[in-house]
This record gives sequence, structure tokens and C-alpha cells, in this order.
Amino acid sequence: MSTKQLGFIHTFIPPKDPKSPITLLLLHGTGGNESSLLSLGRSLAPGCALLGPRGQVLENGMPRFFRRFAEGVFDIEDLVFRTNELADFVEDASNVYKFDLTKLIAVGYSNGANIAASVLLLRPELLDGAVLFRPMVPLVPEKTPNISGTSVLISAGKLDPIVPQEETERLATLLRECASDVTVNLQDRGHELSSEEIKYAKEWLSKQITRSQ
Repeated sequence: MSTKQLGFIHTFIPPKDPKSPITLLLLHGTGGNESSLLSLGRSLAPGCALLGPRGQVLENGMPRFFRRFAEGVFDIEDLVFRTNELADFVEDASNVYKFDLTKLIAVGYSNGANIAASVLLLRPELLDGAVLFRPMVPLVPEKTPNISGTSVLISAGKLDPIVPQEETERLATLLRECASDVTVNLQDRGHELSSEEIKYAKEWLSKQITRSQ
């Protein structure tokens, strides 16, 4: 059930498996909401807790996590503000819902993947890992963070009209420069997701969950 608390409209679903240490932070794409990725999160990690916030920015009535000037042209000032706003919300939510903040993995799609990448770069202590579906480089931080020990899966489409393949490679290079363990899964797809890459992400995520137990 959605609730407006801690500054964000959001949904929190406790873990089905009480022994599961992992919480998935579900970050929707443009036009989505706090419930949009719940079924995906449940498919990826059936036993884990799920936290889905709704983006606070509206673009033509559609929720997003930060403003942009045009397709692929981000409002960096707003992105930095919204990244810290989201990170603060997650920290507060961990106190309210009693989940382990050191076992938090982001799952983001498109705009949600971009702000998840921004969290990795600006608030690196927050995430233990991330699954990024169709991300771009959100920004290049002034100071390179150390995210060693953080595993990231980038799932991209070779035929994506929004995210060119070189943008995927640029993000992978940036995260590796920050000492992150990065896996890139390229699909013969556009911006939409495929069942094959969801299966791949589930297997990748299962390894991260096993590692955390």
C-alpha cells in the first residue's frame, strides 16, 4: 500500500523470507510510480524486501526523479539535489522499516537507473549494488568516489534509440574507474526490457544475495 511519509509517496513490502538480508530499492522510469517495478522486484528476488518511492518531479504530468532540459540533457543542479533528497529518504526509511542499510541494492529502469547511478557516484555509502536497466551517464562527479566492493549490472539494448551503446560503455568505464565491479549485458533490443535480460538479472542478483548472507 502506498503512503506519503518521510517526504516521498512510496510503498514498502517486508521480506517474504525473514532471513533475507537484502532490500531492493525500486526506481521507476518516466511516467511510472511507486508500484511500477514491484512485480519486477518480486521476480528478481522473491524473498527480499521492496522499497519503491515515487519520483518528485513532474514532466507533462509524468513522475520523474529529476528534471531534464531535453532527451538525454539533464538539469545537473536538480539531479544533485534530488539524488541527495532520495538518499536521505532511504536512510530515514531504513530506520522506520528496520531494514539493513548495508544490504541495499537498487533496481532502476531508464530515469530510475540514471538516479541510481547518480546515488552510486554522489552517495556511494548508500548502495551495496545496483541493477541498471537502460542507464545513461547521469553526471561526472568532481571527486571520484571509491565504490570498491560494490557490484553493478548494466543491462542495455543495442538497438535502443534513447541510449546509444557508447553511452553504456562510458558509464561502465566511469564506474570501473571508481573501483566498482561492473557487468554489462547487451541485448538485441530497444529501450524495452526482455524476458531474457530479466532472467539474466535474476541470476546475477542471486549471486549478490548469496554473497551478502
